[in-house]
Amino acid sequence: MSQRVLQRYFPILNWGRSYTRETATSDLVAAVIVTIMLIPQSLAYALLAGLPPVVGLYASILPLVAYAIFGTSRALAVGPVAVVSLMTASAVGEFASQGTPEYLGAAIVLAFISGLMLVLMGLLRLGFLANLLSHPVISGFITASGLLIASSQLKHILGVPASGHTLYEIFGSIFSHLGEVNFITFVIGISATVFLFWVRKDLKKRLLSMGVKPFWADIMTKAGPVAAVAVTTLLAAAFDLGTYGVRIVGDIPSGLPVPQLPDFDSDLWLQLAGPALLISVIGFVESVSVAQTLAAKKRQRIEPDQELIGLGASNIVSAVSGGYPVTGGFARSVVNFDAGAATPAAGAFTAIGIAVATLFLTPLLTHLPQATLAATIIVAVLSLVDFGAIKRTFAYSKSDFLAMASTIGVTLFFGVEQGVVAGVALSIALHLYRSSRPHTAIVGIVPGTEHFRNVDRHPVVTSDKVLSLRLDESLFFANSRYLEDRVYGLVSERPNIEHIVLMCPAVNDIDASALESLEEINHGLSDSGVSFHLSEVKGPVMDRLQSTEFIAHLTGKVFLSQYDALCTLDPQTAHISESRTPKKAAKSDIWAGPEI
Repeated sequence: MSQRVLQRYFPILNWGRSYTRETATSDLVAAVIVTIMLIPQSLAYALLAGLPPVVGLYASILPLVAYAIFGTSRALAVGPVAVVSLMTASAVGEFASQGTPEYLGAAIVLAFISGLMLVLMGLLRLGFLANLLSHPVISGFITASGLLIASSQLKHILGVPASGHTLYEIFGSIFSHLGEVNFITFVIGISATVFLFWVRKDLKKRLLSMGVKPFWADIMTKAGPVAAVAVTTLLAAAFDLGTYGVRIVGDIPSGLPVPQLPDFDSDLWLQLAGPALLISVIGFVESVSVAQTLAAKKRQRIEPDQELIGLGASNIVSAVSGGYPVTGGFARSVVNFDAGAATPAAGAFTAIGIAVATLFLTPLLTHLPQATLAATIIVAVLSLVDFGAIKRTFAYSKSDFLAMASTIGVTLFFGVEQGVVAGVALSIALHLYRSSRPHTAIVGIVPGTEHFRNVDRHPVVTSDKVLSLRLDESLFFANSRYLEDRVYGLVSERPNIEHIVLMCPAVNDIDASALESLEEINHGLSDSGVSFHLSEVKGPVMDRLQSTEFIAHLTGKVFLSQYDALCTLDPQTAHISESRTPKKAAKSDIWAGPEI
């Protein structure tokens, strides 16, 4: 294998050669800050996934090392995240009950299958498939997931035995158990939630105003969840709150897991393949969006196809080490970036910190109230909820708003997987609908120039016998019939027309179905005594047309520019346009919107 190929699949060989003591110092500092943040998050997200808390720690060790070897982002922090944890609970809950060995085994298998799929997609260079998920759909899904996750944690805040995977089921179950609310649990949960919101919003500002250096203020702010865990754990242990009905985490095994491959059960693997694919795609989109945003800030770049391999490797080793599906997290990646992480080695150092905590600190968390972990989750996921995006999307594009609103509604009331599928399906359907009705414009020449613009938006000169029609999209099977109807409709409205010129500056491709439609238009116009011409056809498109008989049978000509077409077909109108003095451009003439 050549050195170039090795460097492509093992990015560590690129940045590792220039690794210095200064770089290591930056990575170590970032690792300390992220480790402090990641320990309570890992425990909380495992709880959200319906798994033992220690599984969250397992999923935060080897995946970080694998990404450091195979990933291309210098700041992305891989591990358990809220949305993937929710999707894991939804998928695995169909096959086993929480707390059973079968449930944990299914979650491990889910991570392994997801990892295999991601690696395969990376090797096949399928990173572009993430583009099938539009931003409104992703935004809507994350907003709905944030609301769903926060709602699902209310049972831990109240201390009631509720269940459910949809908003209706969750609230219905909670309301049916309101008489069983544990007051002490409620006080702990509410206090922790309020404290964490205050830490996130105001603590850093207060510390800076008191003269604390920004570095230490940042660390103390990120340590807010650790403080909440420590205080509530000490209180629960000192007053033995478990005997008063307060649900605590209980014994957490110390030590590192023994690596082993998950059991192979063909039926289970086949049933989990669909959810694994959804988790893979959602996780990849979330991860690559964060990675690209952070990379752009330092004028770096990532390789989406290699990111698939990096995330796939992370999920495979997560399964091998007893973890569940992981991906790049937004909050911890931003913290990693702001803390000065210079290379993916920061993730490996974080893994060492998590491993040390797993070995020595887990006995200290025996009396940790589940309400505290629920508060950590609620504060984290509510930052993902963006109602402003809903308003902005509605104002800009009603069709995109429909996709976003549908994704939110289906996710909240029917489930996570159904929400993703509905959003993707509706996005594709709306895209096909818009593509099937391409924008066309009758254009005329701007006086005193050689430019042609939309007659409905600009003061232009038009010809009585030459109709200039600009097509603003490529032609393919879904919109070729629309063009036929559009041309025939214009001809029927204009009995004096002798020529139709189809302007093609935006046409990048013409498929076989569209070619047949052009041939039909040419033949139909010929029967009506109207010549059919093309102008401004791009080179690659012209090459393909010349390989057919269409050009030979064309009743008109193919012009290099629309101005040449007008000068040839109606010299008088072209002369009238040249002789007119252009009026002073008004603001509406300079820019009248997206349609020109």
